[in-house]
Amino acid sequence: MDDILINIGRQLKLARQKRNLTLQQVAKRTGVSAGLISKIENLRTTPSLPVLLKIMQTLQIELSELELSSSIDGDYILIKKGTGTREDREDSEQLEYTHLLSNTSKGESIRVYLITVLPLAVRKPISTNANELVYVLSGSPTYTLKGNEVTLDQGDLLFFDGTVAHGISNKFNEPAVLLKVYLLH
Repeated sequence: MDDILINIGRQLKLARQKRNLTLQQVAKRTGVSAGLISKIENLRTTPSLPVLLKIMQTLQIELSELELSSSIDGDYILIKKGTGTREDREDSEQLEYTHLLSNTSKGESIRVYLITVLPLAVRKPISTNANELVYVLSGSPTYTLKGNEVTLDQGDLLFFDGTVAHGISNKFNEPAVLLKVYLLH
């Protein structure tokens, strides 16, 4: 089910961009905050039905146009190098997200990303509706969690409750590359 909702979030974002509308324009027309719309589009939260319908009406999307099926079948999933999907996120401009996988299996939902934190990047704290697991492939990013700075190095693993606002920065001139897994509540 969550993979279906993830697909809807992506489709709403593509529809908004195709119509050359900003988050602020959609927010003004729907009465829904730009921050919430961004969270929905960037898979950080699931919209309520009334909010989803307001956004769909504003973007003039019919329910029949949305892909409501899961795209993952079979006994295993293989993601080949270079086949992820790049996602632009308005609230994380200095981070490059590459979506690798979304799946719901036996009631558990995960999303997997490769994230590049650009040199000298600083992203203000945000929250998600998931537990987050971060594995550092290269570089030394710093997470801010409840006011504490936690600097990670290559090979380090960090696990935390994403509902707690968390920021990330890269204080170095080289990018940091992370494998990030969101375990949805």
